[in-house]
Amino acid sequence: MGRWDTAQIADQTGRTFVVTGANSGLGAVAARALTKAGATVVLACRDVTKGEKVAADLGERASVRRLDLADLASVRAFAAELDTPVDVLINNAGVMAVPLRRTADGFEMQIGTNHLGHFALTGLLLPRITGRVVTVSSGAHRAGKIDLADLNWEHRSYQRWSAYGQSKLANLLFNRELQRRLTAAGSPVLAVAAHPGYAATELQSHTETFLDGLMSVGNRIFAQSAEMGALPELYAATAADAKPGGYYGPTGFGGTRGYPGPSGSTAAAKDDVVARQLWELSEQLTGVPVLSAY
Repeated sequence: MGRWDTAQIADQTGRTFVVTGANSGLGAVAARALTKAGATVVLACRDVTKGEKVAADLGERASVRRLDLADLASVRAFAAELDTPVDVLINNAGVMAVPLRRTADGFEMQIGTNHLGHFALTGLLLPRITGRVVTVSSGAHRAGKIDLADLNWEHRSYQRWSAYGQSKLANLLFNRELQRRLTAAGSPVLAVAAHPGYAATELQSHTETFLDGLMSVGNRIFAQSAEMGALPELYAATAADAKPGGYYGPTGFGGTRGYPGPSGSTAAAKDDVVARQLWELSEQLTGVPVLSAY
């Protein structure tokens, strides 16, 4: 597919995008590229102050609304107050390898933020979404395992990296099941997933261990820029040839860097039985029914 970059984003004038976690990193880069292409972008951010600084640089087509994915009340409030149709939702926000913490609703923080918060947000906005739902996963899904009996680490000994892998695998299973249900419902909306490879962002600085320092060095030496890391999600959100249920990421050096293209995933990420079971459990936990008839 060649070297796809932001210069190939078609004119997005008149289209509205919601980007979660757009106050920094990949989300801020994606918002910048989309507004440059003519789109109206809603920066959905937990840190509104940071979000407003980003929006100020993007111009009048960028606005900021508070969204805390670790609090379902905030997710519901955001969806209720968003009074516009949405062409594309980009589920970009995330946390990585944090110590054991709980969301406002008692979920383990990584599955709660990375998956359940976005699951609820997607479900609440879906009646207004006309184009695509893009969900950002990670190569770390390869180390993930979905434990349906203990999704929130209430009985197991907490392992932060295993919890991160589980949440990123959940992202891909959600994307797969969402596309299946959209197709069954006869909806033209596409579900597309992406991952950034190894990109230098603030995501790697919140483990609260010595790893923060090591990953900071790794970001400077090995990682590609956030601008490159955001390309796969921008491709998934705007490219005419993005496939329903597709998964895109960097195509160079083991999928860690380079320009975007189709990305491989594990057999666990294609398990339709677990995808359906996770979907049903997510509906129960969040209280948000999403295309339940399918």
